[in-house]
Amino acid sequence: MLRDYQQRAIDELYKWMGNNKGNPCLVMPTGSGKSHVVAALCKDAVQNWPDTQILMLTHVKELIEQNAEKMRQHWPNAPMGIYSAGMRMRQLGDPITFASIQSIRNKVDSVGHIDLCIIDECHLVNHKDAGIYRDFLTQLKAINPYMRVIGLTATPYRLGHGSIIDKPAIFDALLEPVTISSLIDDGYLATLKSKVTKTNYDLSKVHKRGGEYIESELQAVVDTDDNNENVVKEVIAFAEGRKSWLFFCTGVKHAKSIAKLLMSYGISAEYVTGDTPKVEREQILSDFKAGRIQALTNANVLTTGFDAPNIDLIALLRPTMSTSLYVQMAGRGMRLKEHTDHCLVLDFAGVVQTHGPITAIKPPQRKGEENRGGEAPVKACANCDELVAASARQCPACGMLFPEPEKKVLRLHNDDIMGISGTSMAVTEWSWRKHTSKTSGKDMLSVSYYGSLADPGVTEYFPLTHDGYAGQKAVTEIVKIARNAGASFGGVTLLDHWAASLNKANPPCQISYSRDGNYHRVLTREWKNETFA
Repeated sequence: MLRDYQQRAIDELYKWMGNNKGNPCLVMPTGSGKSHVVAALCKDAVQNWPDTQILMLTHVKELIEQNAEKMRQHWPNAPMGIYSAGMRMRQLGDPITFASIQSIRNKVDSVGHIDLCIIDECHLVNHKDAGIYRDFLTQLKAINPYMRVIGLTATPYRLGHGSIIDKPAIFDALLEPVTISSLIDDGYLATLKSKVTKTNYDLSKVHKRGGEYIESELQAVVDTDDNNENVVKEVIAFAEGRKSWLFFCTGVKHAKSIAKLLMSYGISAEYVTGDTPKVEREQILSDFKAGRIQALTNANVLTTGFDAPNIDLIALLRPTMSTSLYVQMAGRGMRLKEHTDHCLVLDFAGVVQTHGPITAIKPPQRKGEENRGGEAPVKACANCDELVAASARQCPACGMLFPEPEKKVLRLHNDDIMGISGTSMAVTEWSWRKHTSKTSGKDMLSVSYYGSLADPGVTEYFPLTHDGYAGQKAVTEIVKIARNAGASFGGVTLLDHWAASLNKANPPCQISYSRDGNYHRVLTREWKNETFA
């Protein structure tokens, strides 16, 4: 049985493909059950259109195993095969095939006609018409020009390229049937909590290549005896009572160093890297999931396809400019747990400040985008008011030396990795009105909350007439607000009527809010002793 948002995901896919040409991407958070959606979609397609040929692609065998397992749960007798060298299985010819892109990339002739190609972790597909995914898809398209591609990802962006629908990317639209916040509110995901750490890495001397930190330089700065000692001491201090700790490290040597240091403090710890033999790695992961190992360090191997629900502490020791990697690392702690309702994230690497709270990610910019269409940043000389480049160390007009810029240390300013705590404001009145979107032309409701003269007006919008999840969520929110405010719509669905009714009702006594780009996001509303998000 699918959850409501999982069925909505399939419905939105069918609706979009029925009205559009091209390839959609389904955006679903880590832990939302993408594999269940894939299984139900494959079953529906093959049962309704028996000649359909489906190919499900991904890049790691763990995801193939998960997706195939869910397929069997939904459809025990599913006509499916698996093509993966890592799993020692090479089956082709069934209506549904789960495959590793590395294993099947040179088997296009054997694969033949494909109607629907589904790609898990599709942010790995190159924007440009190059790379193993794009080459393989081009060959499949030559066999069947009408083949559709559906992408699945929790992170619809790619380092150095921006959104995965920015051309010349292969995907044309992003469909988001559910959000992290909604999954937490509905009890499907655990929340994350975070604390400011005393130890933070100074990355001022680490250069970047291709938008990411150069690994050798990064490891040289991060993996030092002093840093490691301070990190481990802080983790132990924060981790009192926590049972399952996961560390993301900068490299193999770093992962080994942290594990050995943890063991020297009496913590049962192991490490896994790309060099760890398969049998040994599987035993370590099994022991970690079972609680026989308390702490597990890793380098570049446990970001996708790894589920250990009881992880209750994540230590981020790997600075990265990759938004996708950040989300994947943090997402390991969002599975529901047997012993607690949250996972503590300790961000020694400054990735939260770099990329934003997990519910309000700042997508990476396209290469060169930060300088597009604008002048170079400038500053004024305090001595002669000459405008000079922001990077200048001396004024070219009067010769005055500028002070050395303060080093920017990346750190989390508060303990809100979820982005769900905000500024509180006592509300004295509110104002509702119908609003027409300049972008879509659709009508919505908006409300402005007002407090003291020193408080800013806070405005939020409810896209009630929008299709899909956004419209459904807006209606649900309005119903909640009306119930708490004592408003009655009397069965009338006109937005002007709703606005008038709410203007006569009781506003909340207090709200909490945060900025979301150019807009406000109201996090909680309180009526006397009642509170809801």
